[in-house]
Order: sequence, then structure tokens, then C-alpha cells
Amino acid sequence: MSNPLQNITKDLSKEPPRSPREKLGGYVIAARAVDKCRAEITGTLGEYHADCPLDNMWLDFAGITYNDLKAKVAEGATDEEMGTWIKEHANQNERIDVIKWNNSFLDKRLSEMPDHLQEYMEDYIAEYVPKGKVVYHFFDIYDYEEGRL
Repeated sequence: MSNPLQNITKDLSKEPPRSPREKLGGYVIAARAVDKCRAEITGTLGEYHADCPLDNMWLDFAGITYNDLKAKVAEGATDEEMGTWIKEHANQNERIDVIKWNNSFLDKRLSEMPDHLQEYMEDYIAEYVPKGKVVYHFFDIYDYEEGRL
């Protein structure tokens, strides 16, 4: 019997996960976190990291543990099923609070990140963002590196 994740998992050694800007279950970062979680389970994570600081920004706000997310993903849940599960298991925030949280990340500048992330990203940007590209927002780093911008 084949793995139910086989047909819906990206091989992250060959292609990047979705942009952190893409929403799943109403949250930015969630689609990317699910892509990486699926790849971790199927052994196709490549050089990416699941349950990383970016994933945890969303998981912490949503009130979902990585182990709970991973258990649901391991069932072979589709994006539609994951979106429903996220909505059912996330903190029951007001819609406007989720919108404001999403917008805060869509608009977040490096200078607004915690000091340790600013320091880490200083070297990361120099190594992975193409020369001449200007990082205006935190998510630009991922989209430049992965060829979406």
C-alpha cells in the first residue's frame, strides 16, 4: 500500500515549499509549514527545516503544537482537509485578530524582528538573496531565495 502523502508532498530537495505569504486555514506561513511537515515525514525535506522559528511563529499564534500538526499531516490530509483542521484546532481568535496578525507578518520589516533573528538574517541574506535585491519585508527573503521575486 502506498503512502497517502506520496501524491501531495513536494520534494523539497527539488522545489521550494510555498511562500510564507500563501495562506492555509486563513493563516500566512501555514501552507509553507505544512509543505515542510509533509516533506519531513516522507524524507524529502532536502535542506529545509520543519518546526523552525518561522513555523513556530504561526504555530504559537494559532496555539497548535508541531506534534499535533505532524500527526494530522501524517494521516495524508489534503490542503482542504488541513485548512479545515487548522480552523478547528487553532485558538478561537476573532477574525480581525487573525487578519491583523497575518497583515503584521505580510508587512513585517527586518527591523521589527527580534534581535537574534535580525542578527541571523544579516548573514543569511548575504549568502542566499541574489545580489542587488533589496529586502523590504521579512517574507521577501524567502521569495527572493526561492525565485518567486
